[in-house]
Amino acid sequence: MHQVDWIFSETQQRRIRRKTALERITGNGTVSAAVMVCAALLAIIVANTDAYEVLHEFLETPISLALGQVSAGMTVELFVNDFLMAIFFLLVGIELKYEMTVGELRQPKRALLPMVAAVGGVVAPAVIYACLNRGGAIHGWAIPMATDIAFALGVLSLLGNRIPAGVRVFFSTLAIADDLIAIAAIALFYGDSPNPFWLAAAGLTTAALVLLNRTHHVRLAPYMLLGLVLWFCLFQSGVHATLAGVILAFCVPAGSGVKVENLTTWLGQEAVPQLDERFDEEAHILGQHEFTHATAAVERVLHRVSPPLIRLERYISTPVNFFILPIFAFVNAQVRLVGVDLLALALDPVAIGVYLGMLLGKPVGIFGITLLMVKAGVSELPQGVRLGHIAGVGVLGGIGFTMSILISGLAFWSEPPELLAAKAAILAATLTAALVGLAMMSRVSKKSSAA
Repeated sequence: MHQVDWIFSETQQRRIRRKTALERITGNGTVSAAVMVCAALLAIIVANTDAYEVLHEFLETPISLALGQVSAGMTVELFVNDFLMAIFFLLVGIELKYEMTVGELRQPKRALLPMVAAVGGVVAPAVIYACLNRGGAIHGWAIPMATDIAFALGVLSLLGNRIPAGVRVFFSTLAIADDLIAIAAIALFYGDSPNPFWLAAAGLTTAALVLLNRTHHVRLAPYMLLGLVLWFCLFQSGVHATLAGVILAFCVPAGSGVKVENLTTWLGQEAVPQLDERFDEEAHILGQHEFTHATAAVERVLHRVSPPLIRLERYISTPVNFFILPIFAFVNAQVRLVGVDLLALALDPVAIGVYLGMLLGKPVGIFGITLLMVKAGVSELPQGVRLGHIAGVGVLGGIGFTMSILISGLAFWSEPPELLAAKAAILAATLTAALVGLAMMSRVSKKSSAA
C-alpha cells in the first residue's frame, strides 16, 4: 500500500487504510472463531431464559421461496440451515477446489498421510458411537466424525509460530479430507427419498454450470443465478440442499480470463503508453473522454486477471465467517437445560457416544493411522513435525462444532430429547478438545524448542 500512496488523495488513503485494517481483522481465523463461540454462548444463555419461547416461535415462523409458479415453504430455522449454510458449503467447496488445484491435495504423496489419517479420524468416532448406541439412536453415527475447519484452525492459530508450518499443512489437509467425507455422508445418508423430477432438474442445472465453465465464462453473475436454481432444485428433490454450494464451487472457473504470460507485455507496450498519450494534465478528468475510455479498457482486462473462484472467495469469506456461521451457531446452539435432569442427560447413550466419539475416537483414529503408516514406512511426517504434534492434532480434530451440529439436526430433527443430548455433547466435546488440544500442542512445542 505504501508504495502507491502517492497515487491517491489523502481522503482515499485514509479509506484504504481503514479497509486494510478491517481486512486484517476479518481475515484472522482466531477472531472469526471467537465470534462464532460468542454467538454459541449467547444462544445457550438465551435458551435458558424467558426469551427462549419468543425466539423459538420466531425460528418456527414460516417463509416462502418461489421460482416462477413453484414455491418452497420453510421456517426461519430451515432457511438458516439449508440456504445460508449452502453459502458456507460454497466456501468449503472453494477451499477444496483450491487444495485440489494448487494445494496439498494436488500432490498425492504429500497428501496421502493426512488424507488416510482423516479416514481413521472418521471411522473411529463413528464406530465408538455405533457401539454405544447399537439398538438405539444408531442413525446419529456421523455426528462425531466431522471436524470444523474454521473453528479448529482458529484455535490452532492461537499458538502462533510456536508450532512448525508442517503441522498447519497436515491439519488443514486432514480437515479438508474430513469435510469431503462429511459432505458425502450428508448426501448419501441424511437426505429424504429423492424426487426423480427435481433430481433431473438439478442434473440439468449442473450440466449448464459445467458448460459455462467449459466455454470460459468468467463473469460470476451467471454462475450465481444457476447456483440459486440448483439450490432450489436440490431442496425440492429431497437431497440436502447445502450440497448445491459444493457443486457450484467446483463449477466456477479456477483459471484466469486472460493469458497471464502476455499481460505485462501488453501493459508495457500498449496499455500504459496509450494512457500516457491520452492524458492531459490541464484538463478535468470528466472531459478526458479518450483517456477514461482507455482506462476502462485496462480495467476490463485487469478485472479478468483474478480467477473467478478467487473473486468469489473474496466476496463471501467475510459474510460467511462473521455473519452466516455466527447466525448458524446462535440458531442451533439452543441447548435448554431448564427442567432437564442433567445426570440423565450426561448418561444418555447419544451424549456419551458423541462426546467419546469426538474426544476419544478422533485422536485414536488420526494418531493410530498416522503411527501405523510412519512405522510401516509408507509415509513420513512433514519436516519438523513430531508424533506429539500429531497427537495434539488428533485431539483438536475433535472440534466438530459446525458440521456436527448440522448433522445432529438432520439425524434427530424429529426427536428433541436425542437432539438435545447430541448438541450438549457437541458443545462439551468441542470445548474440551480445544482446551486439551491447545495444552498438548503448547507442551510439545516447548519440548521441541528445548531440544
